[in-house]
Amino acid sequence: MNSKKHFFALTLLLMFSIANAQFVKNHGQLNVRGTQLVDKNNNPIVLRGMSFGWHSMWPRFYNEKAVSWLKKDFNCNVVRAAMGIELGEWSYVKNPEFSKQKIEAVVNGAIKSDIYVIIDWHSHNINLKEAKEFFAEVSKKYAKYPNIIYEIFNEPDHESWPEVKAYSEEVIKIIRENDAHNIILVGSPHWDQDVDLPAADPIKGFDNIMYTMHFYAATHGKELRDRTDNAIKSGLPIFVSESAGMEASGDGSLDLKAWQEYIDWMEDRKLSWITWSVSDKDETCSILKKSAKSEGKWKEEDLKESGIKVREFLRKYNTQD
Repeated sequence: MNSKKHFFALTLLLMFSIANAQFVKNHGQLNVRGTQLVDKNNNPIVLRGMSFGWHSMWPRFYNEKAVSWLKKDFNCNVVRAAMGIELGEWSYVKNPEFSKQKIEAVVNGAIKSDIYVIIDWHSHNINLKEAKEFFAEVSKKYAKYPNIIYEIFNEPDHESWPEVKAYSEEVIKIIRENDAHNIILVGSPHWDQDVDLPAADPIKGFDNIMYTMHFYAATHGKELRDRTDNAIKSGLPIFVSESAGMEASGDGSLDLKAWQEYIDWMEDRKLSWITWSVSDKDETCSILKKSAKSEGKWKEEDLKESGIKVREFLRKYNTQD
């Protein structure tokens, strides 16, 4: 009897692993219907996963095996490759070829693992010429893969919405020349807090555009959720492309109650969410300790409290095959 139970459990595990390995195969080309992200069958889909830290600061984690581990052990159905544009010696503006190699390692890993991947232009400033060149190249290369999501401006800080909108329209136009379908994420002013501004004046003339909202639960409270709710009610599709449970500085204590309130709110609205970040900096939001290997296979003792908690969240909520 025990051996039968053991066999049954192994069979279930194998079935789950096979289904989980075919996430993009099962859901295919993503689209936006109204404010909802939907799959190839027009069924609502929620993407939940991890963002890598700035590639220019933690390049060692930018490899296919780390992506595979995040899918296998954290149950991620999406990862985000955060290409640092100005920060560090290995930034895109200083070393574009190295930067593209690192981003493509994560993208190729996600395609092999059959999960979705966000190509994130990780900057707080407008770099229109560089962004157009990069997204022209990357959209040409990856247009045929339904795995791809483009995030064209991580977090505008002091730019106005008219400035962000004009920049975004230029970059979107470049992407759409090569890739007619894959989702494009547009940032909002004030570190993706002021979603009311694009809600009042959205980008027109393009399909499959969503707008990003970022939260850090120990800093951002109900006011941000209410503002986002109002934006959604006005017709703005929202994607939470960066979030976590500590202060907006990335440090300080985790506020687990506030984080759970945000998770409940996102789950109730079927909003996709990404947690920051796969890195080993001495701060709360970096989920890994220095002991963590570059290519995954992290043990619990390699994870900080934020890493243990987000792994628990992802395993709990990512149940869709």
